[in-house]
Amino acid sequence: MTTHDILDPATRHRLTVEEYLLLDREGAFDDRRTELFDGEVYYMSPKHRPHARVLGDVYFSVRQALQACGSDLTALIDISVRLSNHDVPDPDIAITDAPGGTGILPLEALKLVIEVSDTTLAKDLGFKEELYARAGVPEYWVIDINENRVLCHANPRSEAEGGGYDGQLDVPFGEVLYSATIDGLTVETAGWG
Repeated sequence: MTTHDILDPATRHRLTVEEYLLLDREGAFDDRRTELFDGEVYYMSPKHRPHARVLGDVYFSVRQALQACGSDLTALIDISVRLSNHDVPDPDIAITDAPGGTGILPLEALKLVIEVSDTTLAKDLGFKEELYARAGVPEYWVIDINENRVLCHANPRSEAEGGGYDGQLDVPFGEVLYSATIDGLTVETAGWG
């Protein structure tokens, strides 16, 4: 039995976003990259070269596609997003209608989230997919660089409907991605991976 097993959950304090941001400003995390999930702070894994290379390719392709369709939306890399009072993930790419301003990106400005996955696929298709769906993020793409494919999710379901997204579309690298929620957004995946 661990200490965690015998502690009363009623005595646990879940950090709020404001507390988390204050701790970060005061240097509590020693300049390490962190995310906040359900009020608990998690250190992020190091990013390896395959992840960095594909992330750059995806970001470039998405920016070109947004310009080509005349969208007012902007793609941002590695930005913290406030999903709730206790959740602040750092998606690899966030497409938003509010790139200006200060602080972390508010949920209502988030239009599409993209995660690049090599070692984090189970987390990105499990915990994070549920987190983004529960928050109502309209569309979520997971770039699976181990299998050279994009797993596209759209139309988040309510908790009463079982949560998650309505299905998953599997698009191999080399094919064109069509956004389900952003008019005219088509992304070329040739050359990824």
